[in-house]
Amino acid sequence: MADQSVRGRFVWHELVTPDANAAHAFYGKAIGWKSQPWEEDESYVMFAAPRGPVGATVTRNGAVPHWLPYIGTGNLDETIELATQRGGSVLSGPETMSSGSRYAVLQDPQGASFGVYESAEQYGKITPPKPGEYSWHELVSTDHEAAFEFYAALFGWEKQREHDMGEMGQYLIYGVGDTTLGGMMTMAGQSPAWVSYVQVKDVNQTAKKVKSAGGKVINGPMEVPGGDWIVQAVDPQGALFAAHATAADMAATAKQAEKKSKAKSRQLTLDAESPAAVQEPETSSSEQAPPAEAPAEAPPAAKAPAERKSPGKKSPARKAPAKKAPAKKAPAKKAPGKKAPAKKAPAKQAPAGKAPAKKPGKPAKKSGGKAGKASKKRPAAKGTGGRKTTARSVRKSVGEGARRAAARSKTRSGGKKKAVKKPRKGK
Repeated sequence: MADQSVRGRFVWHELVTPDANAAHAFYGKAIGWKSQPWEEDESYVMFAAPRGPVGATVTRNGAVPHWLPYIGTGNLDETIELATQRGGSVLSGPETMSSGSRYAVLQDPQGASFGVYESAEQYGKITPPKPGEYSWHELVSTDHEAAFEFYAALFGWEKQREHDMGEMGQYLIYGVGDTTLGGMMTMAGQSPAWVSYVQVKDVNQTAKKVKSAGGKVINGPMEVPGGDWIVQAVDPQGALFAAHATAADMAATAKQAEKKSKAKSRQLTLDAESPAAVQEPETSSSEQAPPAEAPAEAPPAAKAPAERKSPGKKSPARKAPAKKAPAKKAPAKKAPGKKAPAKKAPAKQAPAGKAPAKKPGKPAKKSGGKAGKASKKRPAAKGTGGRKTTARSVRKSVGEGARRAAARSKTRSGGKKKAVKKPRKGK
């Protein structure tokens, strides 16, 4: 015996599509449905929500992709007969399933298609929908008032209220008893069709998922009268579908998002005020730590280019290798016209080669900035050569005095050569 409590309720949804596998992949990402083959026919793959299946795919090449809702009835044959009497038509069926349930596909007088289902099993009481289940069914028609009279005769629907949408006309809300099922509206220039809404917690997130999965959002997300939110979209194969979130769910989601945002903001503030966070740029890299032996002359290697080019900031210290340049070039500059002893002088006067290191301040005062030019113009080589020349002059003066003393001694002693040789050893 058929279940009479199922009358007027939306009990099933079929997706007519040319690519069932692609459809299941898309809705799995966009809505979160799982794929579940039917035990009687594995080619009939169902869409499963957390509390159970809500629909299935029907592969049909050449047909326009669309969703087809099934409405329950207590007597299929009587419903079909009444539909034809009121201007409707039968598109397929009736068919009988192994469980004893029966179904058929009809078309209303305005041209919208829908399924009719007679259940051999008890459906029980109507319960509020959960996320992933259908929560609203909307009919777009060329004459929604006439359409409502047709469906009310078939399923016992009642008009609950209407919303004035201005230029778009009236929006009729219908239901059974205290249960609201959906709405109807007249829309010129659009083919009559049913649009079923899946309940979600946040239509904004659903819209993002639809786009990332390859679908297209055509309307919304938007708030509707009463505070609920909706979004309408088209799947990759071209079938129209929609999602609906209650005002309470949207408010809860917004509150959670606000809490997360505040927590993140507080964390960023704590990180910015933390001493460790302030010191991190100086200590996080080993390259930035100057050697303990010479912190004044070894600035961090990872400093910004601006510090490397800034005038007067340790530039001479960065060009430390240039200290050896004067010592290498000094012999070449003093080589012409010098006596053999002068060529050996640099080796004996090693301290003179390090003279620039004792006076690092002179190049900085003269250059005012660029270290490279300062090292080239550094007067260390000339200074070093000057000190060597002075040393030879002193030795020559000492030797000359010694020779004069020896000459006087020779005059007095009769010309002994030993007095002349002793000063030469001093050289």
